[in-house]
Amino acid sequence: MNYFKTGLLLAALTGLFGAVGYLIGGEAGMLIALAVAAGMNLFAYWNSDRMVLSMYGAREVDARTAPEFHGLIAELARRAGIPMPRVYVIDNDQPNAFATGRDPQHAAVAATTGLLHSLSREELAGVMGHEIAHIKHRDTLIMTITATLAGAIGMLANFALFFGGGNNRNNPLGLIGSLAIMILAPLAAMLVQMAISRSREYAADREGAELCGEPRWLASALQRISHGAERIPNEQAEGNPASAHLFIVNPLHGRGVDNLFSTHPSTENRIAALMELAAGQHGGSAGFSAAGFAANADDAARPSHMQGSNMRGSVPRSGAAARRRGPWG
Repeated sequence: MNYFKTGLLLAALTGLFGAVGYLIGGEAGMLIALAVAAGMNLFAYWNSDRMVLSMYGAREVDARTAPEFHGLIAELARRAGIPMPRVYVIDNDQPNAFATGRDPQHAAVAATTGLLHSLSREELAGVMGHEIAHIKHRDTLIMTITATLAGAIGMLANFALFFGGGNNRNNPLGLIGSLAIMILAPLAAMLVQMAISRSREYAADREGAELCGEPRWLASALQRISHGAERIPNEQAEGNPASAHLFIVNPLHGRGVDNLFSTHPSTENRIAALMELAAGQHGGSAGFSAAGFAANADDAARPSHMQGSNMRGSVPRSGAAARRRGPWG
């Protein structure tokens, strides 16, 4: 159903683009705007992972520097049937995480130190399962197509006053019609873009819950992350609000409700959907216990001669985060 909704919304966005192009004045301008927007988004698609990781000061970790966390990602990637993504840690007290990359072969996942220090193993498994689901289903590609169309509509709307005056036979409303196009077309495109983003979040929640084996782990994590995001500001995200849609929970303050302009569904709605999924599993669809999952993740991260031991890994920290300890060391 989520894919069906996404398809309908993309079709609506495409139709809106065509209608705006026709009203403004012909196929030539429409094709030029689409070409420019596609070029901009193609550049962002190929470079978005490096750009966003650099923007947040993310540092890559491996099985040596963060054995438990890296092992958890390896286990989730194995279950999802995708290549092992690169793993990053961001020194930020707000609990949050995101995935980036143009496809499963060039993907990365990142978690803040605030997330790693505040969640249990099981909750973290749910969160990172959600991010692995985004990678598996190529949501980055879907959102890139959406951004291309929305950007093209915005560019066409900006040209409305220059090419959509009273002499435009395609626009019988003249100047008033041009003003309406300039204001309403980008707004409509933004609403559709936000709706697609929210639809993909629900789909990733469901897939992430299936990957970790227990929807309640992710539900609990979402509640913790939402409360943490409300209390702890993320200055990097506040300075780059266009990247807010990447995170599992909106990192910006003052946008906790599920409204038309939010990139994320409300946390309450997501938790309710996960609890409904848990109730329908009748004891769990995958049969993974909390202890068993943690043990599998630990063993995946350790050298073969140390697998099965009680060795605890650690997440490298710096600054204020280094002075606090949590369930991940």
